[in-house]
Amino acid sequence: MSVKQLPETLINQIAAGEVIERPASAAKELIENAIDAGATRIEIATAGGGKSLIRITDNGSGMDAADLDLAVRRHCTSKISETLDDIRTLGFRGEALPSIGSVAKLTITSRRAGDAAGSQVAVAGGKSSGVRPAPANPGTVVEVRDIFFATPARLKFLKTEKAEAGAITEVVKRMAIAFPKIRFVLSGSDRSTLEFAATGDDHLARMAQVLGADFRDNAIEIDAMREDVELKGFVGVPTFHRGNSAHQYAFVNGRPVQDKLILSAIRGAYAESVPAGRYPVAVLSITLDPALVDVNVHPAKADVRFRDPGLVRGLIVGAIREALHREGDRAATTGASGMMRAFRPGFPSAPVQPAPRTPWGAASSPFRPLHPQPANDFSERVQSDFDVLTMPAARADMTIAESVPNPAAEDAPRYRLGAARAQVHENYIVAQTEDGLVIVDQHAAHERLVFEAMRKALDNKRLASQVLLIPEIVDLPEEDCDRLMAHASELDRLGLAIERFGPGAVAVRETPAMLGEVDAGSLVRDLADEIAEWNTAGGLRGKLEYVAATMACHGSVRSGRRLKPEEMNALLREMEATPGSGTCNHGRPTYIELKLSDIERLFGRS
Repeated sequence: MSVKQLPETLINQIAAGEVIERPASAAKELIENAIDAGATRIEIATAGGGKSLIRITDNGSGMDAADLDLAVRRHCTSKISETLDDIRTLGFRGEALPSIGSVAKLTITSRRAGDAAGSQVAVAGGKSSGVRPAPANPGTVVEVRDIFFATPARLKFLKTEKAEAGAITEVVKRMAIAFPKIRFVLSGSDRSTLEFAATGDDHLARMAQVLGADFRDNAIEIDAMREDVELKGFVGVPTFHRGNSAHQYAFVNGRPVQDKLILSAIRGAYAESVPAGRYPVAVLSITLDPALVDVNVHPAKADVRFRDPGLVRGLIVGAIREALHREGDRAATTGASGMMRAFRPGFPSAPVQPAPRTPWGAASSPFRPLHPQPANDFSERVQSDFDVLTMPAARADMTIAESVPNPAAEDAPRYRLGAARAQVHENYIVAQTEDGLVIVDQHAAHERLVFEAMRKALDNKRLASQVLLIPEIVDLPEEDCDRLMAHASELDRLGLAIERFGPGAVAVRETPAMLGEVDAGSLVRDLADEIAEWNTAGGLRGKLEYVAATMACHGSVRSGRRLKPEEMNALLREMEATPGSGTCNHGRPTYIELKLSDIERLFGRS
C-alpha cells in the first residue's frame, strides 16, 4: 500500500478530535482567544448545550481582513514567534479555529478599533467562503453552529444538553476566577443568565461570586515562594469542605489547568484535616518562569509538566499546611448555619427517639466508635516513646488540667473559645465567649491535641525501630535503588534503615516500631514508586502519622467521661494554642461557634 498525503479537511478533522472534544472545549478555546486579544467584556451565549450554538462576543483588539484570512488556517497565530520556551498567552498552537471550522459551521466577524468597517469569514465543514466586508462593533464575534455536523459519529458520544451546558458553565467559572478584571456574562435559551462583574484586583471578591459568599468567610490566604516559584490564592478552613473536587481550581501562569500533581498536593496537605470522601475548597495560582513549565503536553492545554515537580508539590503542601497552622483551627461559618437550621421553635410533632448507646455509655455521635485496646496492641510497644503524650484508658481518671492554669470566669472574654459553663451528655462542653457560645466535642478535641503532640515528637527525634533478625533483601531496578539511597537519611530518621545490596537490590535492616509487623518489601517498593513520581518519601511518614492518629484516638478523653470545670477550661486553652484544633484527626469539626446575634434571631429578638 502506497503512502499518500491526507487532504487538508481530513487533517483538520483529525486535529479537531484532540482539540475539540465537546462544545465546552470549543467555548474554552474561543474565550482564551478573547482574553489574549485584551478583552475586558466577554459575553457567551449558548443553545442546545452548545450543540446548536456557541457565540462569543468580546471588545478586544479585533482583526482586519488579512488576519481573518490567516486565522482560519492551521498553525497560524500571532502569539508566539519561533520557540515554545516563553509562552505568555493562553493560546499559541494555531489549531482551534481551523479545527472548529472543520467539524462545525464557524463564522467570525471582527473589526479593529480604528477601522472604518469590519470583516467576516465563514467556514463550514473545513471549506472557507473567503473574507468579505461586514458591519461590526470594535472587537470580535465568533459563532459556532451545529458542532460536529461534519462528523456525525462524534455527536453520539456527547452527553445530554444539560450536561454539556454545565460543562460550558464550568469553563466560564474557571476563566472568571483566573481573570477578575474581565466581566463575563453567560446566557442562552438552555440556561439562566450568569454574570460575573469585574472585581479589579480583588481576587477574593471574584472567588466569592463563583464559589459563593460562604467562601469569603471561610477562606485562608496563601502567599508563598520557593526558588522563584510563587504560589498565591485562598484555601478553605478544614471544616469547610465539599462532596467532590469540583471546587478546587488551579492556575499556572494564569492558565486554568487540571493537573494531577496539584490536586494530589492539595489532598496531601489536608490529609488528616478533612473527612474521608470530602474535598477541601481551594483556589491556587502558581507563577513561574515559562521555561520551567511545559504547557504543550496536549492540544487541549489542560495538562502541564513542571521541570521540578517535587519543588512545586512541596511548595503547595508546605504553604497550605503553614496556613492551616496559622488559621486552620477556625470553625466554618456553615457549622453555625447548620445548627440554626437544626433548631425549630416550639415542640416537635413526634417524640424524639433516644440515641443508641455506645459501649462507653454515651450517646453515639458521627465520630468513629471507640474500642478497648488488646493487651498486645502496637501502642503498648511504643508507649516508651510517647508515654508523656498519650492518655491510656488506665489513666483516664487523671486531670488534663495539671499543667494548664484555669482562667477565672470573669476573664472569659479574653479567650477565643471562652470559659466553660456546662458539660452536656458527658461529651459536649458549652463555653461562653464574648459574643456568643461555643459547643466542643471533648473527645474529638483532645484527640487532635494528643495527635499534634505525637506529630511534634516525630519531628524532634529519631523514631524507635525494630531490628530484623535477618535483613530482608528487596530486588529493585537500579534507578529505584539510587532514588531510595538518596533519601536513606530521611528514612532512617523515621525508623527505616536500608543499605545498598549490590546494583539492583537494597537490604532492609530496621523497620519503624510503630508499624509493628510490616511487609518490608512492599513498603520499600511503594516508597520507590512515590520517590520516582514525586521525588519525596512522604508515604512512610504518612503511615506513621496514621498510626499516631489511631493511638491518639484510643488515648484521648472518652465520650461519657465527666470533666471538672478546670479540666474543661484547660482543654479549651490547649485548643487555642494548638494548630489545626478545629478538626479531629478524621477531619470532623471539634467545635461549633454560635454568635449571640444568631441566638437572638432564633428567639425573634433581632
